[in-house]
Amino acid sequence: MATLADYEAAAGKDAVHEIAAIAARLKGLRVVNVNSTAVGGGVAEILIRMVPLLQELGVDARWEVIKGDAAFYETTKAMHNALHGVEVPFTDRMREAFLDTTGRNAALVNLDADVVVIHDPQPAGLVNGRAAKGGRWIWRCHIDLSRPSAPFWDFLRPFVERHDAAVFSAPQFTQALSVPQYMIPPSIDPLSEKNRELPDEEVRATLERFHIDPERPIVTQISRFDRLKDPLGVIEAFLRVRKRFHCQLVLAGGSATDDPEGSQVLEEVKARAGADPDIHVLALPSDANREINALQRGSTILVQKSLREGFGLTVTEAMWKGKPVVAGAVGGIPLQVRHRMTGLLVHSVDGAARALSQLLANPTVGQKMGAQGREHVRNNFLLTRHVKDYLLLFHAVMHGTSGVVQL
Repeated sequence: MATLADYEAAAGKDAVHEIAAIAARLKGLRVVNVNSTAVGGGVAEILIRMVPLLQELGVDARWEVIKGDAAFYETTKAMHNALHGVEVPFTDRMREAFLDTTGRNAALVNLDADVVVIHDPQPAGLVNGRAAKGGRWIWRCHIDLSRPSAPFWDFLRPFVERHDAAVFSAPQFTQALSVPQYMIPPSIDPLSEKNRELPDEEVRATLERFHIDPERPIVTQISRFDRLKDPLGVIEAFLRVRKRFHCQLVLAGGSATDDPEGSQVLEEVKARAGADPDIHVLALPSDANREINALQRGSTILVQKSLREGFGLTVTEAMWKGKPVVAGAVGGIPLQVRHRMTGLLVHSVDGAARALSQLLANPTVGQKMGAQGREHVRNNFLLTRHVKDYLLLFHAVMHGTSGVVQL
């Protein structure tokens, strides 16, 4: 596992020294992070790298994962979609599944800490037991909450307001709450298997292993198979682009244990792709980080055509690898993609097709965007910045603050 000093090359010595100075005032602070899956999705990817760094810095950091049955995960998947603005009915069965699972986990999860960080809606109900546990509680929202469905948000809000603070990835996600709110964007780890430099030979070998031609342009979307990531829209855009450019499409990703819709969406994508030899649908295991890295590095353009998006770390990953990005202008993506500078933002299948065609016709433009995107990530979205923000957040909740604060 990488140490803090290993990040100097990517983030700079000043950033590393600043983190160490802040952490010196938090020695021994007990922090527990709680979420709903140990693998799959951006939250797990962040925590698996952040918790060891916090421990190295002297913070007594832990990570707990709640457990649920099929009814619970179906409920929280519906809640996820509804909080993103999708109209989904909120039923008594959903309410019971959420509360019953919360009650069972309250007896299983160790929440004895000075600071408890609850990630996303799934474990939010655990705050009901905070009186017995003590400590300061933070609700960390990783999703786009700008237009939540009222029934679900009305149910969730009382849990959120029992925390001491709420953290969002972008200003437009904040809500009218009685607790202080902070803005902390997510991050990527430049030293992880998914983001570290790879030999060209390995990149080429990975493409060939998946029967992808390294000599032809490659358009790739890396994401969970989720309708809100719009993989079918990506296929439609590609089919229009291929009429003019002899290119290939890769749709690659895995699944998360708390997403019961993933396998169904994957089958829909495979059915739409059919036997087209230029469309490669890859269902990858949760530990295929090096393969994802190679696919991104071997691609000409990376796509994230989300319809809703909390942040979209695959966009950050793509820009870190110096690739131009075509992405939906939703959620936290515009924080990353500066239109015509680090990529192109789109609003439709037609827009995605035009953007892809523009970049395929002008490769030097794409190369320039890729270079600018890498520096944008270096300055804003690396794990070192994220660790610093969390350390400052811990300071704030332990000493008290008010209002919306941008760190």
